[in-house]
Amino acid sequence: MGTWWRAYRRDGRDGLATREGCPGPAELISAEDRGTLFAAMADHTPEALLIGGPLWTRQAVVELIRLVVGVDMTEQGVGLWLRRHGFTPQRPARRAYEQQCAAVRAWLDEDCPAIEARAKADGAAIAWVDQCGLRSDTAPPGRSWAPEGRTPIVRVTGKRPRVDVMSAVASRGALWFTVFTERFTAPVFTAFLDRVARQAGRRVHVVADRHPVHRSKAVRTWLEANADRVELHLMPGYSPELNPDEPLNADLKRNVNASRAHNLDRLPHETRRFCAAANDSRTSSAATSGPHTSATPTCRQPNISAQYPQPRDDFGACRRVTARPCHQRQGARWRHERLPRRVLASQP
Repeated sequence: MGTWWRAYRRDGRDGLATREGCPGPAELISAEDRGTLFAAMADHTPEALLIGGPLWTRQAVVELIRLVVGVDMTEQGVGLWLRRHGFTPQRPARRAYEQQCAAVRAWLDEDCPAIEARAKADGAAIAWVDQCGLRSDTAPPGRSWAPEGRTPIVRVTGKRPRVDVMSAVASRGALWFTVFTERFTAPVFTAFLDRVARQAGRRVHVVADRHPVHRSKAVRTWLEANADRVELHLMPGYSPELNPDEPLNADLKRNVNASRAHNLDRLPHETRRFCAAANDSRTSSAATSGPHTSATPTCRQPNISAQYPQPRDDFGACRRVTARPCHQRQGARWRHERLPRRVLASQP
């Protein structure tokens, strides 16, 4: 207040006008050097440049700037500088060292369009198949609030009940799944393919990874005997990011807290309940959505179909359900919008 009063007495009302501050010092890193730094961060890892680990941390960027530009910056200053130029800290995606990039590109450019063309010519459906396992002795995902210095404790069973889930996702939003407790073998896989083909009501082109069971002699024999119903296509090895069924597995593990299951019966029940939860909205949405009649697939919301009751036996539950609308399943990452556009366009 004293500063404002003295300015008013000296200059009147003009002394209270907002004045522009003095410009700060110019950035020490030029635009050309900045482009070089960003290119190095995009094309290499600190481990490859022998200045750190596999992730670009603020400490690694400090060392990179010192080596390339010769400017010493603090870690806090580097963090502000990176945010100023559009960088944010992100959780990195994982890729296997064994993945062959040339094979992945060839599959996307050649094999995937061929599968699309064959499915369109046959009037068939395309289903992406994958399997995952849940164990009851795993800690629940996420974090829990607790006083500082007092680690929260979650009680889990000392036993190790385990269930496996096999699912197939179609590009129109349909989901087929089965929950089983025995080992994943060729008879289990072929029984699942048989049910998917029967419930789909038409020929199915199945896309799966290169699991040893998928390439086994028993599966090849079964496919030859059922060539008019099911055709199997294998993706390149070590490329789970190509399969749109993988986000369903991640969503399943994140939402089905396996540690709550204290016995072998509880874990399959929780898993089936999550996979079948999409059917809960069929009554309220079927009247407004209705069945699809257009030959052109849509990327907006999955169709909500009526219930498809299926018999159950020792193999587990094998049902056909469709995903909820996007606004009703905000946490789901496995919606059909994530499918490749070229595959979406192949569905009749």
